[in-house]
Formats: sequence, structure tokens, C-alpha cells
Amino acid sequence: MALATARHEFGEHGGINMSIEASATFTVMEPLTMHKMFTGELAPDQGFFIYSRHFNPTVLNLSRQIATLEGTEAAYCTASGMAAISTVLMQLCSSGGHVVASCCLYGGTHALLNHFLPRVCNITTTFVDVRDHEMVKDAIVEGKTTVLYLESMSNPTLIVADLPELCRIAHDKGVKVVVDNTFTPMLLSPASLGADIVVHSLTKYISGGADVIAGAICGSASLVNSLMDLHQGALMLLGPTMNAKVAFELSERIPHLSLRMKEHCRRAMVYATRMKKLGLKVIYPGLEEHPDHTLLKSMANENYGFGGILCLDMETEEKANQLMSQLQNCTRFGIMAVSLGYHETLMSCSGSSTSSEMNVEEKKMAGISPGLIRMSIGYSGTLEQKWIQFEKALARI
Repeated sequence: MALATARHEFGEHGGINMSIEASATFTVMEPLTMHKMFTGELAPDQGFFIYSRHFNPTVLNLSRQIATLEGTEAAYCTASGMAAISTVLMQLCSSGGHVVASCCLYGGTHALLNHFLPRVCNITTTFVDVRDHEMVKDAIVEGKTTVLYLESMSNPTLIVADLPELCRIAHDKGVKVVVDNTFTPMLLSPASLGADIVVHSLTKYISGGADVIAGAICGSASLVNSLMDLHQGALMLLGPTMNAKVAFELSERIPHLSLRMKEHCRRAMVYATRMKKLGLKVIYPGLEEHPDHTLLKSMANENYGFGGILCLDMETEEKANQLMSQLQNCTRFGIMAVSLGYHETLMSCSGSSTSSEMNVEEKKMAGISPGLIRMSIGYSGTLEQKWIQFEKALARI
């Protein structure tokens, strides 16, 4: 694995962990040096830093780790996942531009594309079912469409995108592919499957602690440099800057991401299989009857299973709320909260929470039923102990 051979940053005084560079601004020994930094003759990768909204040494070190994780030439980290998504889209699209996007996306991303960008930037989006490749082709307007945007595994319906084929379709028409890989770090490597840019909410699995908000943009060095351009860079000028202390925290968590992901995925597979045997309507790509089971298996990295998230369709919001209430308040199986990747199981009724930005028709098109419970499976306690808690809660309703 690439992380095993990645560059290790030592601390300022020889510490085995990298130092935190908390400075907002950086000094130079000669006046001419500052001029050369502003003209780009001297750059951060040469050890020259101007100001931490531009590049910060600690954030840059974390970014190198994320680039290694995703197999891209470069990366840079942001203050949130939505900061990563919005700045990439605003960098790639000009006023009057057009995006083709999956109809099933995280609610915040859907709102950004459907409401904010058209109003503020005159950038419009056509939403498509990414499983319908002809629909994707027809939606791309040559000479106008600049981005195909999708999630490697959709939030919350767990539709798996055929990344190699979708990238081929987009590239044939001169369109860049941006993939949100938040649900499947380690499991899928979108860049190796053809994606031009990979974005993350580092808040989720990569953090694992539900205690920091952060994002990342992974791609070519020219992309990262364009985002940080002093005159035209969306990251530089909009300023969604990651704090160096957050970067240090996240850097310390990446070495055990692999272990955490394997356990999230292992337990999700066991629970999904058992829930199905109980007669529940389970959505999980690891189940052979899932329409994308074979596709995911063909794209996934070995030994990481099928993801750490499963969905239970309880049909109505009332039934979903009853089950979640029992699971949290009576048996302690999980916690009612949005987000994912935490050591405890997190549960939410997607239609009334993380997808609430979508109207009824948009939810219907995305396949989000009123009673859909998204579960991010944790690894606290033993698997059997947690399963007993689930069964007890189910028996109560």
C-alpha cells in the first residue's frame, strides 16, 4: 500500500511526529525572497511560505498523505467537505457553465448545485440517474458542460457508480469527472478508475472521531496550484482554510484508517446479512441481490469489503423513528445523529435530515423513501453484544 512507503514528516526537533506550524504568516531573510514568492519563482514545495491562507506547512503535509491515500499527484485540505466541493466547482466552472450530476447526492451538495450556484454564479446543473449511461451522455452539452459530478457510493441510497464507464463517457466529450469518495475511502480509488478529481469530507471516516470538520481536494498539481493562484484561485480567494492543529490531528489518524475501515465494513456485512434473514428490507452493496454488488466487487480494493454503511427501509417515517428511538434510548445499539465513520453506530432518517434539502419529487427520483434509515455501522463493543441490542429493539416494536 502506498501509505507504507510515503514520506514521513518528522518534528522540528527530531520528534517522530510532525510539528504543528501554527503561524499565520512567515518571515524571509531577504526582501527579494518575498517578491519571488509572490511571483511564483519560489514555492511551498521548496520550503517557501507566504501566509497560511495560501499554503501552511502542516496542512501541506496532511495533504500529501491524502494524495498518497487517493493515488493522485497532489491534494490540498480545506475547512470542510462542502468547502472542498464548492471551491472545486467554482474553479472548474465559469458563469454560464453547466454541470451534469447524479440525482442522488448528499443534500448539501444537491442544494449547492440546484439553488446556490445558479443564483450566485449562473452555473446550472442537469441531474441524471448515473446508472443510465445514455441519460448521462444526452445530458452533456459539448462546449458548455465542464463537470460530471457524482459520488462513488451515493448518499444515502448506496448506488454504486460505474466509474470507469462514466469517466470514459465524460472524457470522450471533454468533460472532467469529480467524484466524492467520502463513503468509501480505502475501499475505492476513483483516480485509478479514471476520475480527474476526488473530494472528501475528512470529517467522516478519515477523522473517525466526529470531533473535527474538514475536507480535501485531490487531483493534479496544476489543479491544486490553480486553486491557490493569488489572482484566480478559489481556495486562496474564498479562504476556506484548514487550521494547522486540525491538520495535525487528522494526520495522526490516517495510519489506522485501514484497520478502522475493515472493521466498519466487516460488521456492516454481518448485520446486513442477519437483518435480511429477519425479513427486513435492507440496502447494502455486499448483499448479492443488490443491483451493484458485482460492479462494486469489480472496482473495489481487496480486503475492504463493501462499505460501512447500510440502509433499512421501514417504509414510513413513523416506523423509522420508532425503531431508532428503541435502538438509542432502550438498547443502546446506536446514536441518532447525522454524519458517519464514528466508532459508535450513527442513525438518521435521511428524508427528513441529510436529504431534507430535496423536495418530494427529487427524493422520489433519487430513490429516498420516507422511512429510509441510514446506519453508519460502528465498532464499539463486540459484534454479538451489539447484535443482541438490535434484536431487542426490533422485538419492542
